[in-house]
Amino acid sequence: MELSQDTKNILGLQLPTDPRWVNLAEKSIEEILTDHAYCEQKAAASCISLIQRYSSKEKLVAELSPIVTEEWGHFRLVLAELHKRNLKLGKQRKDEYANALIDFQQKGGDGEGRMLDQLLTMALIEARSCERFKRLSEGLNDTYMQKFYRRFMESEAGHYTLFIELAETYIDKERVRRRWSEWLEYEALIMKNLTVRGDRIH
Repeated sequence: MELSQDTKNILGLQLPTDPRWVNLAEKSIEEILTDHAYCEQKAAASCISLIQRYSSKEKLVAELSPIVTEEWGHFRLVLAELHKRNLKLGKQRKDEYANALIDFQQKGGDGEGRMLDQLLTMALIEARSCERFKRLSEGLNDTYMQKFYRRFMESEAGHYTLFIELAETYIDKERVRRRWSEWLEYEALIMKNLTVRGDRIH
C-alpha cells in the first residue's frame, strides 16, 4: 500500500507525529523494539478479547481470528530482531497513549455504543501505528530497518480499515462516522499533550 499522501487524508489522523520522534527512536533502538514487541502482543490479546466478548457475531470472529495469528507473528518477528542484534526484550512499560484512549470509551449506556468504541479504539491504534511505522520506514538511516518497518506499516493499514468495516457491519454507518470524527479530535489532543519519546511506538 503506497502511503505517499498527507497523513490526514490517508488515515484521518488530525495531527502528524513530531518529526523529532524518528531521530529519538533511532537512538533508542532496543527500547523501541521492546515497546513494539509488546504493542504487537497487546494487539493480539485485544483481538482475542473482542472475539470472546462478541462470540455471537460471526463476521467479527471470522475476520479477527487471522489477525490474532498475524499480530502474534509480528511479535515473534520483532523478538527475533532483538535477538539477532543481541538486544534484550525489556519490561513492558505503561502505555499512556492507549490508556488515554480507553478513558474516552463509553463505559455505560447501550451495548452497541460500547462495542463501537472498542472497535474504534482498535482502529485508531492501528492507524497511529501505521503512521509511526511510515515515519520509521522513511526516516531511519538504516536501509534494512526502513524495509523492516515498511512491512509493518502496510499490515497496520489493512487492520485499521478492517475495524472500521466491522463497526459499520453491526452499527449504523452514520453513527460510526459521527463517533469516529469525535475520536479523531480526541486523539489529536492526546498527541498534542504527550511528551515526544523515542522509546515508545505511541
